[in-house]
Amino acid sequence: MRILYVITRSEVGGAQVVVLTYLRSLRESADLALVTGEEGFLANEARALGITVFVVPQLVPQVSLRMDWRAVRALYQVIRAYKPDLVHAHSSKAGLIGRVAASLAKVPSVFTAHGFAFTENAGVMRRILAISGEWIAARLGGAVIAVSDYDSDLAVRCRVLSPNQVSVIHNGLPDMSFRATPAAGLQVNIVMVARFAPPKAHDSVLRALSGLHVDFKLWFIGDGPSIARVRADSIKFGLSERVLFMGTRSDVPELLSKAHIFVLASEYEGLPISILEAMRAGLPVVASDVGGTRECVRNHHNGFLVQRGDAEGLRARLSELIASCTLRERMGQAGRKLFEEEFTEAAMIQKSIRVYEAALGKGHSTRVNLEVEKWPPLFARNNPRGEYAAGQLRQPELAPTGTLPSA
Repeated sequence: MRILYVITRSEVGGAQVVVLTYLRSLRESADLALVTGEEGFLANEARALGITVFVVPQLVPQVSLRMDWRAVRALYQVIRAYKPDLVHAHSSKAGLIGRVAASLAKVPSVFTAHGFAFTENAGVMRRILAISGEWIAARLGGAVIAVSDYDSDLAVRCRVLSPNQVSVIHNGLPDMSFRATPAAGLQVNIVMVARFAPPKAHDSVLRALSGLHVDFKLWFIGDGPSIARVRADSIKFGLSERVLFMGTRSDVPELLSKAHIFVLASEYEGLPISILEAMRAGLPVVASDVGGTRECVRNHHNGFLVQRGDAEGLRARLSELIASCTLRERMGQAGRKLFEEEFTEAAMIQKSIRVYEAALGKGHSTRVNLEVEKWPPLFARNNPRGEYAAGQLRQPELAPTGTLPSA
């Protein structure tokens, strides 16, 4: 079985972590390759796994008809050279380009929407462009995976997809041994893992904490274009001594194990991977009630939900958790249990394989207790085309690293 994964950005982000989970989970059972628009975290991690990486520089997040058509041509070349049985695209731009190129090459495709760009909190023009693009792409065929019920309902409500075109598969993560002890210690460490760019709202967290006169530290993990402004805001709100900007880190699970509360303020979301990482560590969560967040944060159970932009509500909920180590511990345990029940790597992969089988005309799998190490026969048998070893591609027109020449 040969699968080509396509995503625009290679940075550290939720969609990239999900793609990496697919690559790690299926690399022993299928021949995998990755297309991305740039070098970076995901491309490096994929190569470390022995997976072929194609860098298509024309695959950019910005809307540009000229560049987008060049991206379609470049991706079409990759598909013709690599000869995948299936193309699985992630994120909005890659989803559009990937489905067009796959349709031209007559290869089945699957698209995972990590939050549709036409979410209700987006601007009018952004929604119009996104709805138009997704509507056209949906007419090309191919299965669509939404990472939340919210996104699935939104796509159906906006008439982009019909109910039988979309499957809901919540994001899943592999387990880690690091566990937080949210009731321990006197000083409370509050952590937010997020890129400094929309839709994240670091300023809302600073505004909420500016009025608290208790012993806490705030850790911001991540990088991005708005970090300088957020640094300035931390000084403006009198929090410069309490806020630590940690940058992009490779040891996030370990850092989460040393925290007491996880917070995520956003303008919109799909199903945030950072929240799942916090639940996996056993942390209570305070998050904006946007997108599919309420599908992993159950209000008053494993954390609190607050309205988008409600700094007062955010302050009240953070204060409640800071004041009660018992509440932190109870909610952290509830989050860990919920992660084990609903948001594991095995659950995501099992459901995705069923979508793959349906896309390939193999019918739905009846295996409901599939383990990560035991894939259906579809993924265990040899590729009938496969004169190539897994992760290798001997096509003379491609560079050894998989980078394409400019289209």
